[in-house]
Amino acid sequence: MRAVLWCNGSPPHPSAIDSVISDDVAVFGVDGGADRAAESGIEIVEVLGDLDSVEVDDWTGRSVELLDQGASDLAKSLALLIERGFAEIDVLGVDGGEPDHVLGNWAAMLDAPGGAIIRMHHESRVTTRIHPEGGEFSLEIGLGEAFSVFALEPGKVWISGSKWEMGGEFLALSSRGLHNEGRGGIVSIRGEGVLAVISRR
Repeated sequence: MRAVLWCNGSPPHPSAIDSVISDDVAVFGVDGGADRAAESGIEIVEVLGDLDSVEVDDWTGRSVELLDQGASDLAKSLALLIERGFAEIDVLGVDGGEPDHVLGNWAAMLDAPGGAIIRMHHESRVTTRIHPEGGEFSLEIGLGEAFSVFALEPGKVWISGSKWEMGGEFLALSSRGLHNEGRGGIVSIRGEGVLAVISRR
């Protein structure tokens, strides 16, 4: 079961919208992201968050107030959808705004519990959250095509099928995982901690 979360950042690139929105997938607004999605003609099932960026009366019967101020609206929304049984969550509207919000979006991927594949869609790239509970993650990457692997949580990392491989080496958040390259086949990645893999959409 897959869902889409629409955040309150810059409008997503049309190709990103087209790649994740379909009639059979529920779209949820993360606070003010609900208004942004509606302005783009997208039907929103529910608005999630602390609801401080939307006119609550406009969303009567279609809002879930998440009051915990110890986590961001995105982190709380991800946790709620995973609790509801969604196994894949695509996130739009994550770019733009202040640097702390951008970094906060990545932190939300770390905060979210295991049990779901989470993908944040940018203009030409996708950030995929790899959780250790999900086991090995594989994707096809073309010859010389760039991708990056960042450890949101420190631990041993395994990467195979790429130009620069790792065989259980320790990796913490650093620039070491920046700009690896595919060899024209399947790249497999797993880690002891939560990883962020950035690849071409």
